[in-house]
Amino acid sequence: MSTAAELIARSNRLGSDPKVTNYAGGNTSAKGTDVDPVTGEPVELMWVKGSGGDLGTLTEKGLAVLRLDRLRALVNVYPGVDREDEMVAAFDYTLHGKGGAAPSIDTAMHGLVEAAHVDHLHPDAGIAFATAADGERLTAEAFGGRVAWVPWRRPGFQLGLDIAEIKRANPDAIGCILGGHGITAWGDTSDEAERNSLWIIDTAAAYLEQHGKPEPFGAVLQGYEALPEVERRAKAAALAPTLRGLASHDRPQVGHFTDAEVVLEFLSRAEHPRLAALGTSCPDHFLRTKVKPLVLDLPADASIEDSIARLHELHEQYRADYAAYYEKHADADSPAMRGADPAIVLIPGVGMFSYGANKQTARVAGEFYINAINVMRGAEAISTYSPIDDAEKFRIEYWALEEAKLQRMPKPKPLQGRIALITGAASGIGKAIATRFAAEGACVVIADLDLEKAQAAAAELGNADVAVGVAANVADESAVKASIDAAVLAFGGLDIIVNNAGLSLSKSLLETTEADWDLQHNVMAKGSFLVSKNAAPVLIAQKLGGDIIYISSKNSVFAGPNNIAYSATKADQAHQVRLLAAELGEHGVKVNGINPDGVVRGSGIFASGWGANRAKTYGIPEEDLGAFYAQRTILKREVLPENVANAAFVLCTNDLSHTTGLHIPVDAGVAAAFLR
Repeated sequence: MSTAAELIARSNRLGSDPKVTNYAGGNTSAKGTDVDPVTGEPVELMWVKGSGGDLGTLTEKGLAVLRLDRLRALVNVYPGVDREDEMVAAFDYTLHGKGGAAPSIDTAMHGLVEAAHVDHLHPDAGIAFATAADGERLTAEAFGGRVAWVPWRRPGFQLGLDIAEIKRANPDAIGCILGGHGITAWGDTSDEAERNSLWIIDTAAAYLEQHGKPEPFGAVLQGYEALPEVERRAKAAALAPTLRGLASHDRPQVGHFTDAEVVLEFLSRAEHPRLAALGTSCPDHFLRTKVKPLVLDLPADASIEDSIARLHELHEQYRADYAAYYEKHADADSPAMRGADPAIVLIPGVGMFSYGANKQTARVAGEFYINAINVMRGAEAISTYSPIDDAEKFRIEYWALEEAKLQRMPKPKPLQGRIALITGAASGIGKAIATRFAAEGACVVIADLDLEKAQAAAAELGNADVAVGVAANVADESAVKASIDAAVLAFGGLDIIVNNAGLSLSKSLLETTEADWDLQHNVMAKGSFLVSKNAAPVLIAQKLGGDIIYISSKNSVFAGPNNIAYSATKADQAHQVRLLAAELGEHGVKVNGINPDGVVRGSGIFASGWGANRAKTYGIPEEDLGAFYAQRTILKREVLPENVANAAFVLCTNDLSHTTGLHIPVDAGVAAAFLR
């Protein structure tokens, strides 16, 4: 196995174990030789995980490859700690070959240490020692001299020099604890480095288990215990829209909710306010979670109204405190403040909400705060939790190198940060809209009468960071409310509602029964009303505006034979658009409609008998129905689900930010259905 392949295999094993490191946390390296294609001679190289990668999913593209002689020669031109950031740009002059990832700030740690294989990781157990007030003493006691202590230093070239010197001074050491940060281990072989990393982590965990006090977070705080599951999730859904609005004061955010036991237990204990206020310590943690969370200081049984009122007060204070933190530590060269809203919100008895520019970022932020809780537990169990101070946190949060990394991130897609719920989206038009929205960056909730089909359609779009499927009988208000709650808990809120669920019965007036009429109207007229009614409070509470789109029909304005129940309910939907546009505009919510016609391909409605009935009405074979509809249009084009999805997308973009109450025909041109 090649050196790079061996490194990737080790990295994937380490990165896939949550006790070892967190998502995108840490880095690994291996030194070896290869043939220089220019000279044909062997050359010493180092393969190291590049900037921004994840160990668990690392591939060869995620490695930076550097010439070891040139990397180590940088020591001779190192200008000192005050200018160590310049060394990151210097790494580019040591690269070998084409492609590969950009070298990370930790490259010096790997290259300057005299070991063939190096692992730098962020295990909770290790960071517990790193953040303990007497971490140096505890390290000596727990590891018996096999692990050295490195006082806190910001990651960079100087830290690499420090670790290299400590290794030289401690020849029996297999690794070190980095104060406030994590661990580094090394070995002569890849297997040895991995064994040493795991030994440090397992030894740290065993020490915590054997020597830690039983209740490091203090006694149970009366009234702050976890609510029963149904009750806490209902409260979470009720609070989520307000919380998302607060977290999106500076820019729209997607949310993630967890009521994991580790979070609920932390919030139920007396020490949680003190510890939360101290903030996180490991740079990977606070870069994701901000320096500290917003914590609701009310008991679990506080009312929704009281909780919301208090959250607004706490949010104002949080923003003021964050601005003060920025002003205290910023200098003339600091990047502009990136926003003062919390990334983590803790609700006693309920759980944790985390926020980010997209679902993955929000979810990972929550995972990092759980890591932070574990770190606090360990540090408090054997000592006192003592994270790095705010000045050091600021130096990293507003580091020029961190700012440069953020600037390299790809431009967001048009619907990034927006959350769409689409009814009847397991097939046809709804599925096409869901597909288009997901491709444009939205988080998508596929709501359908058939839960299995909804989940299958969601899985086609990606994992749960992209889309989820929920059951939704739109004719049943309790089911509608449950689907909206599920959407809110999945992504933090809602921005776009697409009323697409429908069915059709093709019958004449005399053949249409009362049951036919009621079924048609319950699903589409009443169903659209119920979805809009229950979604509107979410949109209003968020104060972020939003879009409600009705998939109506050409038949809402066109009178044709054998279509009384369907066309009447489509006319009902069309007027709901106008009524809701007038009512919800004051909240920034736009309401628009789309009038398709003849969408045969992929349509659940046409496949369930409507197509056969319409074909019979027109006296043509069913398989020719799409072509028949196309020939009766002005443009002579068949209308596909994707054409409707295009219109839905445009309605949600800034290009139509001033448009509400509109119906867009997507019918290839039917003169009798022109809007007047």
